[in-house]
Amino acid sequence: MGFKGVTLRGLEVFEALAATGSVAEAAARTGLSAPAVSQQLRNLEAALGTALVDHARRPMQLTPAGRHFLPRAREVLSQLRLAQSEITMMDLSGLTTLALGLIDDFDSDLTPRLATILAENMARCRFRMVTAPSHEITQAVAERRLDLGVAARPGTPPEGLAERPLVRDPFILVTPRGPQEGQAALGRLPFLRYDRTQLIGRTIEAHLRSEGAEYPERFEIGAHQALMALVARGAGWAITTPLGYMRAARLHDRIAAHPLPFAPLSRTISLFAGADWASPVPEDIARTIRDLVETQVVGPARAQLPWLEGALRTLG
Repeated sequence: MGFKGVTLRGLEVFEALAATGSVAEAAARTGLSAPAVSQQLRNLEAALGTALVDHARRPMQLTPAGRHFLPRAREVLSQLRLAQSEITMMDLSGLTTLALGLIDDFDSDLTPRLATILAENMARCRFRMVTAPSHEITQAVAERRLDLGVAARPGTPPEGLAERPLVRDPFILVTPRGPQEGQAALGRLPFLRYDRTQLIGRTIEAHLRSEGAEYPERFEIGAHQALMALVARGAGWAITTPLGYMRAARLHDRIAAHPLPFAPLSRTISLFAGADWASPVPEDIARTIRDLVETQVVGPARAQLPWLEGALRTLG
């Protein structure tokens, strides 16, 4: 099959329509007029020889062919956006030092890739990258011990920080695979908690209290990988996020992810910088991280767990 007529603009329009189900909202996202959005979609469908969207339903919904094509379209777009970021995004030549903090949720393939991109643009710069819990990162940026920090948004960010949202990361239920999989685990196995000195642990506990859900105190684990390993061994169930679940890829044959069996809860991961930055470096780095997260985490997570559609997404 040829691909004459398949354009990047058409793929962007299709991605926006899939996310919003509305021509008007897709137009707002892409900066096109509503008629131009409709024309781009018609051109794409003609080029592919199949209908991607059911135009008779409101909000619009994807056809089976559209659902099959969506992850491929997203992968193409995310790879191109990342390539553009790597080529044109940053002018770091004037920096002599840069200290960047990252939450350990990013301490996987994403962190080395980011380090490589930054190093290639910082040939004459002394570069330091550290991992730490969210509350420590935002405090270190506020105290100027770090220049930039990627962390979960705290309830009240320290004063003097500028925030650039990166990704919306919903909380999910993770259980062992097998007869105690899913919500059945809640009544049969212990709750494996995150360490409540960490922001993620406090966030989960506050949500459970608001839902009137109480579970015995037994396990409280500080290290994410240790928590997922305990779930894989059948020691209990946990609440985490897709970023955390995807980090535990080696355990996916023994753990199962499910929607949260309570009211929805999500966190925002952002890049924090001092409000006095005059250069575009924080925004450039934020854009690069969004592209990396979309390519290496968000896209693969939604492909593996389709029910995350609309809940897990990059921001900005």
